[in-house]
Amino acid sequence: MQRLFSTFADGWPGRGLLLQRLFTSAALFHCGIAYLRTAPQVAPVAPQIIGAGAGAFLLVGLWTPLAGALIAIVDLWIVFSYPGDPWIPIGLAVLGASLAVVGPGAWSIDARLFGRKHITLQTFPRVLRVPPETLHATKRSCGKRL
Repeated sequence: MQRLFSTFADGWPGRGLLLQRLFTSAALFHCGIAYLRTAPQVAPVAPQIIGAGAGAFLLVGLWTPLAGALIAIVDLWIVFSYPGDPWIPIGLAVLGASLAVVGPGAWSIDARLFGRKHITLQTFPRVLRVPPETLHATKRSCGKRL
């Protein structure tokens, strides 16, 4: 995931991406539930269920590029296979594709799992699994050479 996005947007852009994720997933849940309530017994409901599932991943910001691409594909499937007004699924497809391309933002599980790690000098020995006394001995030996 880190290779897909150089940074995870923070500040105002991060808040904007959070709002976009929240509103897109809320619209997906609403459309899925509304279709399930009004659909005939024999109507295929797979696209709406897949869209609502991808909306759940989008809501928390987990696997956002995959969820956004899946939302775009499913909503285009809905546009071409179901009668009625196509503009809401087209809008959701555009929002899903834009989130797949831009990324989840800093306030997401993706950023926590795959974001850049900040290593300080206090955590550096634990990362390398070097005993602290070895690190201090190295500092003393470096100081003697100078």
